[in-house]
Amino acid sequence: MKFSVSLSLVVTSISALAAPAGVTFNKDVLPVLQKHCQECHRPGEAAPMSFLTYKESRPYAKAMKQAVLAKKMPPWYADAHFGKFSNDRTLAQGDIETLIAWADGGAKEGNAADAPPAKQFTKGWTIGKPDAVLDMSTDFTVPAKGTVDYTYFIVPTGFTEDKWVEKIEVRPGARSVVHHIVLYARPPGSKFMKGVPTGKAFVPPKNPDAAKHEPDTGQGILYGLSSSNYEMVSVYVPGGLAYETKPGQARLIKAGSDLIFQMHYTSDGKEAVDRSQVGIVFAKETPKQRVVNTFVGNFNLHIPAGAADHRVDAKVKIYEDVILQSLFPHMHLRGKGFQYVAKYPSGETETLLKVPKYDFNWQLTYNLEKPMLLPKGTEITATAWFDNSPGNKFNPDPKSEVWWGDQSWEEMLAGFADLVIPVDMNPQDIGKPNKPAAKAAGAE
Repeated sequence: MKFSVSLSLVVTSISALAAPAGVTFNKDVLPVLQKHCQECHRPGEAAPMSFLTYKESRPYAKAMKQAVLAKKMPPWYADAHFGKFSNDRTLAQGDIETLIAWADGGAKEGNAADAPPAKQFTKGWTIGKPDAVLDMSTDFTVPAKGTVDYTYFIVPTGFTEDKWVEKIEVRPGARSVVHHIVLYARPPGSKFMKGVPTGKAFVPPKNPDAAKHEPDTGQGILYGLSSSNYEMVSVYVPGGLAYETKPGQARLIKAGSDLIFQMHYTSDGKEAVDRSQVGIVFAKETPKQRVVNTFVGNFNLHIPAGAADHRVDAKVKIYEDVILQSLFPHMHLRGKGFQYVAKYPSGETETLLKVPKYDFNWQLTYNLEKPMLLPKGTEITATAWFDNSPGNKFNPDPKSEVWWGDQSWEEMLAGFADLVIPVDMNPQDIGKPNKPAAKAAGAE
């Protein structure tokens, strides 16, 4: 331990000696903040403080230094040994040294003429100005105390023709009480929540069989791609990104579809009124490829009481050629680590993403630098590790067994993924065996 501390001091001292001299906010620090921080650190976004100006940033100079030295900010949890990702938030060493030097040098403002132009943001959106904005269609009051069951709001789109979507972003109306939002597109004829009135809050009745647990065999499902006639089209989670597609790609929302907001609220001691919304940017032309979202899940997971490093697997097979574009691991308060592994028809295996230290407060999407072809017959295993011990400071109750459930004191193994397919492929064929061969997805 003494050697580790001494080594840390030596490394820090060397970094300080190598750091650039005469660092100022306007010339050196502001460009770093614009590139890496202001996406969240601005009014109305996830971070609790703004870094748009010197006056706003100056009080946090020392905190910035500590955060980048500890690699806590910007948040990024992928193991660098597995996969490369286009949205890697890891700061370059030079940027780290700039922030350290600025803090150690008195956090000077510098010459205003040295500052780059202010970065322009569309107020309220990270995707730019939406072509369409829809909300839950009613206000919902979240009580100051108590548990709020998952609540659904069904909103007709009014779309009279199929809409191809290149960007879609869900935003909470009352961020302090919105834990997460899942947005579904329900096409005409779907039986999903059939008969539920629109424009009103809806809580599904309790399932009397919910407490009957099947043995955990490690077999998973591709959610929404085997039997369900609806599709997840966007998600809001802390630290998450809007859903965007690449040039020539789009998501499909069919004419006459409804959007369904699945709301997870958490009371925080103060009553709040929420009216969350979604912004949509439509594709300017018919795409060549369609993007669909799914997750690899294990609904039969079981975590013993007190277990500090309990492993749960969810294995699925893909029955059509698809292109994998992004990955997004999701667990709850006992989540410890997560990984995706592909086993190809050849027998070769590859780790696609490993997150050794999962953080429930920063649930990140990892966009592959080069989207990859997953041939028909590929097996994907999503593995999660859970800490249900007293040593987990976030653990609601280490004496309890834990099963799959919606609430944060329950657990999930949900390995989300964006898959790219031809526009004429039925997405449900991806998760169904013994289907006629569909047109193969061409790799980029």
